[in-house]
Amino acid sequence: MLKNSKEASKNIVKEKHNSKSKTQKITFAALLAAIYAALTLALSFLSYGPVQFRIAEGLTVLPYFSPYAIYGLFIGCIASNIISPMGIPDLIFGSIATLIAAILTYYIGRSNLKYKKVLAPLPSVLINAIIIGTMLKILYVKDMPLYLNMIYVGVGQLVCCYGLGLPLMSIIEKNKSLNKILK
Repeated sequence: MLKNSKEASKNIVKEKHNSKSKTQKITFAALLAAIYAALTLALSFLSYGPVQFRIAEGLTVLPYFSPYAIYGLFIGCIASNIISPMGIPDLIFGSIATLIAAILTYYIGRSNLKYKKVLAPLPSVLINAIIIGTMLKILYVKDMPLYLNMIYVGVGQLVCCYGLGLPLMSIIEKNKSLNKILK
C-alpha cells in the first residue's frame, strides 16, 4: 500500500510539472504568434509584395530550439496575412510556406548535421522563395519571369532570416534563461 502511495504522489508531481510545462510552452507559442504578427503589421510597408523584407522572419529560426515555435510562427503568419494586400492566396500559401519551413527548421535542429546552425534559416528562405515567388508569378506579376519573383522573395528572406535569425540564435545559445524557456 505504501509503495502505491509513493508512486501515486510521484505521478501527481509529474503531472503538475508536465501541466505547468505545457502551459508555459503554449504561452510561448501564443506570444511568438503575437510578436510575429505585431512586427509584420507594424512594418507592413516592408512586409508584403514582390520585394519584401518581413522582419518577423528573423524569428523563423526558433523551431530549431522548440517545436512549439512551429505553432507560434504558423498562427502569427495567419494573423499577419489576414490583412495582406495580396488577399486570400497570401493567407493560404504564405501560411503553408511558413508551416513547412518551420517544420524543416525543427528537424534541422534535431539532426546530426555538422553545420546545422548555419542551415537553420535556409528552409524559410528557400520555401518562401519557391512558394511565394510562384504565387506572385501566377496571380499578380504575370509579366515577370518566375525566377525573378523567386529571387526577389528569396533575397528579402535571406536578409531577414540570416541577418536577424543567426544573431538571435547566438543570443539564445548564450543566454541560459532564454535557452531554458525554449527547451
